[in-house]
Amino acid sequence: MLSKIYSVSKKEFRQISRDKRSLMIIFVLPVFLLTLFGYAITLDVNVIRLGILDKDRSETSREFINSLNGSPYFSILANIDSEKEINELLDKGIVQCVVSVPVNFSGDLALKRNVSVQFLIDGVDANTATIILNYVNAATGSFSQNIAKEFLALKGVKLYQPLSIEPQFWYNKDLNTTQFFVPGLVAMILIIISVILTSISLVKEKETGTIEQITVSPVSSLELIFGKIIPYLIISLLIAVSVLLMAYVLFGITVKGSYLFLFAGTVCYLLATLSMGVFISAISDSQQVAFMISQLASQLPTVILSGFIFPIESMPVPIQILSYISPAKYYIIILRDILLKGSGPEAFKEQMLYLLIFAAVFITISTVKIKKAKSL
Repeated sequence: MLSKIYSVSKKEFRQISRDKRSLMIIFVLPVFLLTLFGYAITLDVNVIRLGILDKDRSETSREFINSLNGSPYFSILANIDSEKEINELLDKGIVQCVVSVPVNFSGDLALKRNVSVQFLIDGVDANTATIILNYVNAATGSFSQNIAKEFLALKGVKLYQPLSIEPQFWYNKDLNTTQFFVPGLVAMILIIISVILTSISLVKEKETGTIEQITVSPVSSLELIFGKIIPYLIISLLIAVSVLLMAYVLFGITVKGSYLFLFAGTVCYLLATLSMGVFISAISDSQQVAFMISQLASQLPTVILSGFIFPIESMPVPIQILSYISPAKYYIIILRDILLKGSGPEAFKEQMLYLLIFAAVFITISTVKIKKAKSL
């Protein structure tokens, strides 16, 4: 059995080395996808474009505006003279937020009255709008605290704070969303490459007519499947290593956990994705059909149903149930546990088991399908 699998694998390696398109996918596409999506996909808001409408034009209002301008998160792009300019600046996207300082701002503060500063935020992108709101609330709160401290200091009263907050963020101290997205990118790149390559391999035999030679050979359907999977498993592991190295070079992603468990989890994931590719190859009659099915089966579930971008817990229950069909969902959990948290196998052993079950199911179905094709 092993000699037959070795013969099929050796033949597959030769075909891969002669196929320029496959070599292009193997060596160029992973690096391109990681670089493109790694820099493009981010939820961070580094600079908020502000417009300022200062109706008070006092020294205190200028201090407040300077406190915003001194923050690295804000950039004042426009000083507005009238409310008519606000709509134009927001409509054209020149600014993301307009700060409207009310009339008698300094006078009300001097009299210890409550003062409301209006923030007009572009809410088209709800996530960005929420981040901007949090930033401006924090900046306003800081200015308000400074005003209170100055007033109490003048009165000779020491400010007493019975409770202070000292937040500490584990695993991702800088709250960099790229750190969160890179494991999903690795999963997406591997599933796209592995599914596409294997889905085309068996169909290519059908189109060139060599499948008839295989069907009359003593090679069983299971031996044929493993002979097809092993070369792409080795190649996909090399791609995984190169992608992780690129993630370290470009984004500083390090492996905080065990390399052994990372290897084991990656093998389980690749077996699941490669078995999916073999199944697509078994049910397709042409390379074009196999390519289209593999694109749909690999990309859409990985982006939408894996937790790569959208939290699964926030989805409706039927969609959460549907997410169980995506092998990337389990691998992303494994990667985040190992790369970001440094967790041990007790945190992701169930995910590895699901991937092995996934692989066993698709290999079994593909074996039955190929057996039926050989008997015809």
